[in-house]
Amino acid sequence: MPPVLPMLTAPASARIRHWVLGLFPRGQDGIDYERPVGDPGLFGPDSATWRVHADFPGMLSGGLCALMLQVLHPLALAGVWDHSNFRTDLVGRLRRTTTFVAGTTYAAHVDAEALVARVARIHATVRGRTADGRPYSADDPALLTWVHVTEAYGFLEGYRRYAPIALPAGAADRYYDEVRRIAERLGAREVPASQAEVDAYFARMQAELRCDARSREVLEVLARIRLPVPLAGVSRDAFLGAGAALLPEWAQAMLGRTSRQRLQARISARVLRTLAPLFRRALPDGIAPRACRRVGVAPATLSHW
Repeated sequence: MPPVLPMLTAPASARIRHWVLGLFPRGQDGIDYERPVGDPGLFGPDSATWRVHADFPGMLSGGLCALMLQVLHPLALAGVWDHSNFRTDLVGRLRRTTTFVAGTTYAAHVDAEALVARVARIHATVRGRTADGRPYSADDPALLTWVHVTEAYGFLEGYRRYAPIALPAGAADRYYDEVRRIAERLGAREVPASQAEVDAYFARMQAELRCDARSREVLEVLARIRLPVPLAGVSRDAFLGAGAALLPEWAQAMLGRTSRQRLQARISARVLRTLAPLFRRALPDGIAPRACRRVGVAPATLSHW
């Protein structure tokens, strides 16, 4: 960015920083990302995962895309419906997901493993029956795989669409192969490990998915969520649209997205690409740079492949 542009954009970046840190406050997870020195964690600075997860615009839009996909699975939806206060605290759910993804990606080994163990304990308590009587449990390996794949897909597509550098050949396969280790630690099985395997997995899963009244209610709550962005309503819609733009075609159809909604999503995607540099300038000292300092590499390392 030419020297004059940082001065012109500094006020906007400062406001964005305030909003982001207000909704995703630091220090509440008790993790010191700069200690112990030299510990690479579960992935390390040479991984595709550190690069993909370092891009805030792609991660936020990708996380919203994942939520839209997850409501299509009746068992995953039942767990959210019965065991969470999503109607009043969907932001809290986003915060908890953010903490888990950031910690398992960038924290030292002991902290990352502790996060996995804690989530596994919570999963063991989440069980019940769907409205039509089918049993579900959050530690079901198949259900864990579904949640993982939707998140990994969303994060990677968010990076592919909104990051400032192109995803190189083979990087998608590297990413999927790396991040499956988190799902497997939680108990998932037969986790897709490449782009082709993810595509095949989604094709197999479509017969089990549906969009019903409960799905639509969760999506309505999501449409009212307050995001850490300026001009709350307009910018919220832009991020949601940018997330919807990442949905695969089969999911767009299953969700009943209209031509107008699809057009709005394409416009939102262009808006986010325009705004994304401001978010990156606003967060130069985020978790990824701190993890880089822990292992003795420059944060700029994550800006290239």
